[in-house]
This record gives sequence, C-alpha cells and structure tokens, in this order.
Amino acid sequence: MKANKATISQAVGQPAGDIRFYLFHGQDESQSRALASRLLEALGATKSVLNGSSVKGDPATLVDEAGAIGLFGDKRLIWIEPATKDVEEGVAALLEAAAVESPVVGIAGSLPKTSALLKLAEASPLALAYASYVPEGQDAERMVVDLGRRFGLKISPPIASRVADSAGNDQAIVAQELQKFALYVDASPHAPKELDHAAIDDVGADNAEGDFLRLADLALGGDLEELSEELERLPSGGSEAIPVVRSLQRRLLMLAPARARVERGERIDSVMTSLGRSLFWKDKSKILRMLQKWSADDLATVSERAGKLERSLIFAPAPVRETLGEELLAIARKARSL
Repeated sequence: MKANKATISQAVGQPAGDIRFYLFHGQDESQSRALASRLLEALGATKSVLNGSSVKGDPATLVDEAGAIGLFGDKRLIWIEPATKDVEEGVAALLEAAAVESPVVGIAGSLPKTSALLKLAEASPLALAYASYVPEGQDAERMVVDLGRRFGLKISPPIASRVADSAGNDQAIVAQELQKFALYVDASPHAPKELDHAAIDDVGADNAEGDFLRLADLALGGDLEELSEELERLPSGGSEAIPVVRSLQRRLLMLAPARARVERGERIDSVMTSLGRSLFWKDKSKILRMLQKWSADDLATVSERAGKLERSLIFAPAPVRETLGEELLAIARKARSL
C-alpha cells in the first residue's frame, strides 16, 4: 500500500497488525528514520538490525529473522538500512510467507518508480510505502510544531520557522535542537512550556554556530595546522567544548545520509544540488570535498566517537579542552590520510 501525508502519522503511531514490511524512502532520509523510530516506539519493540548484504546472499534470512521469536518473548522490529535492491528477493519471500512474528522496516533513499522494491511495497496489502520529501514553508513549520509537542514544547509559527531555518529543515537536527530546548526550559509532555526567541538566543544552534562549526569543518577537512591554531584560542575552562561537539554532530548528520546516497550510485553533483537548500554558498566547496573524502562507514565511526566524547566531557573528570583537542586532531589526521 502507498501511504500519504494524511495517513502516515496514524500508520506509524497506531501500526496495523497485518503490515509486515514498511518501506520509508525519498530524499529526506532523516524523516524516514524518524518515522521508523516512531513505529519502533509504538510497537514497544526492540530494534534488530539486519544487513542488506546478508539478505542478498540468502533471501530466506529475512523470513527467518521475521519469523523468529524474541529470546524473552519480546517484540522486535527488523531494521534494514540502507534498503537497496539487495533485499528485493527477501522482501518478496517475506510477503509470501505463511506468517511472521516481527515486522520489517527498510530505510531507503530516493528510489526510481521502476524500483522492484518500491513496486513490491506499493502493490502488497501486507506492506506500506511512504516517500519522505524535505519539508518547506508551512510543512516545515508543522514538522517543528509536531516534534516540539513530543518534547513538551508549545511552539508558535514564527518560532517554528526560525528553528526549521536554523536546522536546514532537517528533521533529525530539528529533533536534536528541540530536545535541547526542552531541557533548557524544563519542559516535558506532562508539563508543557512555551518556546520563545530568548531560549533560542541562549542555546540555539545559530548561537555562535559559525565559530563552533568552523572547528568541526577543520577537523573533517583534515586541516591540522589551522585546527591546532584554533584549538589554542579556546578558553582554558573548556566551556565551549560541548557546543563544538554538537556542531560536529550536526555536520555529521548532514554528511552521513548524503554520502550514503553517493555510495548507492547517485551522482555527487546531484546530491550536492539537493543539499543546496541547507548550505551556505561559501560552505559548498568544503562539503563537496568531505563527501569525496569520507566513506559512510568512516562517518559512522566518527559519529559514534563524537557521542562518546560528549558523554565523557559531561561526566568524566578529564581536562575538557585537552580531551576535545585530542579527538578533533585525531579526526583531522584520519581525514588527511583518506
């Protein structure tokens, strides 16, 4: 079946028991992941990642995984990302199986109308397909308002527009920002609070974003000498360390799905064109170099390390500025070797 804007929210918020396969595709991969995460939450399931190459080698693997009962009888959601033509035979077998225990979700980028995987999902009453597009205008505002409600934030249209613009309309980045705002204003779904310009001025991504993002870009670009000089200028107290790490994470959130599209066979100039809405013109050349330099696997590794670094900066007694500097320089050395 093919879902649309009017039906997708209920489809993932109150999932039907007969749907075995969810295919979330389209250019806005962050929205696809967000829908899959909402589905996971609604099912009360655990995420069980399955590699597409495993399904290609043995299509029956997908049916076996979906038919298996959890070790403790817990619910599972089989998660395939990226979902490519490698899984077409496996999905066909899944839809023909007598019964399954766990549904499967596939996160795909842009798929042509001729895609066999897309045709399977749209034609079967046991599957659901939805195309995610980068929201703009009022759609972007509604996306921010809806996400904010989940964190206990009441957001007016002007505020929603500002948040969407600062995040390049990227749903994953918007969610990250709204979670931060909710903590700052002490909001929760049980105790909603109004989000205002003052809170965004205090902790928003556009607050000193340029300086923090510059350090992240120097690291990802492999500019060791200039990065070392910039690190020397950071305050010794390390108060800017967390904003720097979060700027790095924001850049990775943009680069990772873009690089995945390149590795699926899309032309890099086409990918860059689609990123144009969320990029300043002066950043385009360095983003292009990063996409050419870093693989999806390497970006995933850096993202994992960035998450660990943030936690260590918050909870560990290690010197903050030195810990940040060591990690950024390690990223820069890796970038130079690629």
